[in-house]
Amino acid sequence: MSLPEPRDPSGPYRICVVCLGNICRSPMAEKVLTADLDRAGLADAVMVDSSGTGDWHLGWGMDPRAAAALRVHGYPTDHVARQFDPAWFERRDLVLAMDLDNMDELVRRAPDPDAVRERLRLFRSFAPGEVGPNPEVPDPYYGGDDGFSTVLTMVEAASKGLTAELAALLGPGGPR
Repeated sequence: MSLPEPRDPSGPYRICVVCLGNICRSPMAEKVLTADLDRAGLADAVMVDSSGTGDWHLGWGMDPRAAAALRVHGYPTDHVARQFDPAWFERRDLVLAMDLDNMDELVRRAPDPDAVRERLRLFRSFAPGEVGPNPEVPDPYYGGDDGFSTVLTMVEAASKGLTAELAALLGPGGPR
């Protein structure tokens, strides 16, 4: 899979990870991807944030179960939920939806749906190898702790694949 070129070659590559409420999947992906980029020497070259398509968790911290899954593996858990603003399409190089419903919602909200399609992808599409028939990261919110562990495993795999692609596009340590 090829990444879209940066909108601003002199600035960082900007990525927003999006789920439904921005308290489970997308903040988990933000924290994991940020850590992987740091380890790859790309922390200054790539900016990662997250948001949700829904507005009912605005201002909340991360779901405690998501935070617990991250903490066990040494990831930070600081987070404040926010809603995706369609104007961000103009300011992000890549928008990563966690599932097809959120991807469809992002397309519906886009000022120009055709223009954003090249910069809108499913997060899990970057996982190396076969992800099976369902390329989505499932929402663990209504399940138990094991769902958050499963999501973390999926997110870690996709993050490693995305980090490798970003390193190929940007080169370790900085833009182009």
